[in-house]
Amino acid sequence: MNQAATPNRVLDLRQLVTDLQADGRLRPEDANYLLGRPRNRDQAALHPLAYIASQSLDDAGRPGKPLDGDCLSEWLADKADLPLVHIDPLKVNVPRITEVMSYAFAKRHGILCVEITAEEVIVACSQPFVTGWESQLEHVARKPVKRVFANPADIQRYTLEFYTLARSVSHASGGPGASQVTNMEQLVDLGSFSNDPDANDQHIVKIVDWLLQYAYDQRASDIHIEPRREIARIRFRIDGVLHTVYELPANVATGVTSRFKVLARMNIAEKRKPQDGRIKTRRVDDSEIELRLSTLPTAFGEKMVMRIFDPDVLLRSFHDLGLVGDDYERWHTMLSRPNGIVLVTGPTGSGKTTTLYSSLRQLATEEVNVSTIEDPIEMVEEAFNQTQVHHKIGLDFAAGIRTLMRQDPDIIMVGEIRDLETAQMAVQAALTGHLVLSTVHTNDAPATVARLLDLGIPSYLINATLLGVMAQRLVRTLCPHCKEEDTISHGDWQQLVHPWKVSPPKTICRPVGCLECRNTGYLGRQGLYEILVLDDSLKGRIDANFNLQELRRHAMKEGMRTLRLSGAQKVAAGLTTLEEVMRVAPPPEKADR
Repeated sequence: MNQAATPNRVLDLRQLVTDLQADGRLRPEDANYLLGRPRNRDQAALHPLAYIASQSLDDAGRPGKPLDGDCLSEWLADKADLPLVHIDPLKVNVPRITEVMSYAFAKRHGILCVEITAEEVIVACSQPFVTGWESQLEHVARKPVKRVFANPADIQRYTLEFYTLARSVSHASGGPGASQVTNMEQLVDLGSFSNDPDANDQHIVKIVDWLLQYAYDQRASDIHIEPRREIARIRFRIDGVLHTVYELPANVATGVTSRFKVLARMNIAEKRKPQDGRIKTRRVDDSEIELRLSTLPTAFGEKMVMRIFDPDVLLRSFHDLGLVGDDYERWHTMLSRPNGIVLVTGPTGSGKTTTLYSSLRQLATEEVNVSTIEDPIEMVEEAFNQTQVHHKIGLDFAAGIRTLMRQDPDIIMVGEIRDLETAQMAVQAALTGHLVLSTVHTNDAPATVARLLDLGIPSYLINATLLGVMAQRLVRTLCPHCKEEDTISHGDWQQLVHPWKVSPPKTICRPVGCLECRNTGYLGRQGLYEILVLDDSLKGRIDANFNLQELRRHAMKEGMRTLRLSGAQKVAAGLTTLEEVMRVAPPPEKADR
């Protein structure tokens, strides 16, 4: 590109189109379309690369692929001989990078600092042949500047987002001298007034709005606000893994927490007791997303965790959840029974709620009455009659089931069986002709039978009412855009399927990393399932001399696949990795204990 020889030359649409055509990336008719079509004011204000990307043209050099912003950025970075970076907001230290230069300077030159190391300042630019700003920035930063190229649309978007957020945090914190969050080590500055921001402060409102939108964009399932002595960390859980996304001054975090409590109708003055609440939000695209909030007093203030419930979960098929083949047939058979108890087990965050809601959504036809008793109601669904536990007025799970049985239900969902009274009421409901779905907390499916016996349910009632148990875990699935085939050693495979003899697959897949998966190699999650169907042969083994290991071995002979064997199937199918399955699924010896 001849612009390289001319310093401080701004990119021109005509020159870009000419070069793209010369490199075989743009067809002549598309080039004529770009140059001959008049642009309105908004289009004229776009970066020329962003304008070309907005026209949804085909890439002549890659048949079937679009000429989008990413491939255009890669092409231009190569022409300008600059490293190409993809701005990942989760990896950018926003408070630090926004201190390097002013927003006006960044906007004027189309640049954004993306990283600061001990040796240099790394700056992404949208004009690769404009270098006049470098000397000014090096003088201010007192470090050499390393120029890299990034998608101009990303630079424009994140420059606005990062600086708006930094400005809101700065104004909300009140600058130096602002009092710190109330905690066990409170230091009182005598003679000074409190500068803690109010929950309705406009800057706090902006921070909260950004935080929610950011979490939705990043596919987060949970938001954590964790107070420390001087700062508070904000972390997102994405595909089961926590990522630190921002550090707020302690007093700003107090205002943010208060803002969330106001929105959730929680007691903003009460900071000594744990509280629960919920918020319903509407996104720009009119989709509604619910959040369940929980606060907990800690040494440095209130810790808040928000669970994000995507309403699309209710529309997912069992295939989307990873429940396919024989496992789906077994689960469907249990849910088709008119009465009995079906239990789902697994640790917190293993997808039990998603499984139950998806199942109930398919069972809730016009001909049946589906009622639930939950603590709390996690997702509001019009097809169900949902009731929330309220301990202060004596409405617990057992009392809720007792009342629901007088409401002419066909199917009852109980949030969790925690004690003998709840278990007894669930059994009573099943004996009187209702299908009862609920959750328990055990390591695997057979251990659930032992759990019911430990609670005090007689073995003959378990045999009479329990239809089956499904244990589940969630594993990250490999990104379909970048995963590559790989081989697996016989020893590693046997470690996964031990003690069962299962032949290893010829090939598996391994994570690579790309833009779609944020260079993690994983995108989304699916379930691993272990389904125990209590047929007559298994029920004969649940008696006064019950032996858990014997039940587990016999269930395996009857066709039950353990969580690790379920994971092995997904590894062989190229959906996940051995390491992921080993991380979440307990080994047999652990499950036996």
